[in-house]
Amino acid sequence: MIKSELIARLAERNPHLYQRDVERIVSTVFEEISAALARGDRVELRGFGAFSVKRRPARIGRNPRTGATVQVAEKCVPFFKTGKELRERLNTDLSARLG
Repeated sequence: MIKSELIARLAERNPHLYQRDVERIVSTVFEEISAALARGDRVELRGFGAFSVKRRPARIGRNPRTGATVQVAEKCVPFFKTGKELRERLNTDLSARLG
């Protein structure tokens, strides 16, 4: 699902809201999550999961094409850990599809 599909589905389920308002709400939620992660904060959505930032230290890498060593700078990467309810739902749905 992409952002526009999410907005369309939310607008469809909430006919009392204008689509432009749903779009603004979804964008605001994403912006706030991004801003919190940029500050180094953790964002937890109970039952869904938690977003956090992990720091990868600087290291020496290798260029796969030439084999030359390359210095790779330290970087921060987003990390998502699923919540218990989401994990259980995924595994229940998987069992139903496979069984």
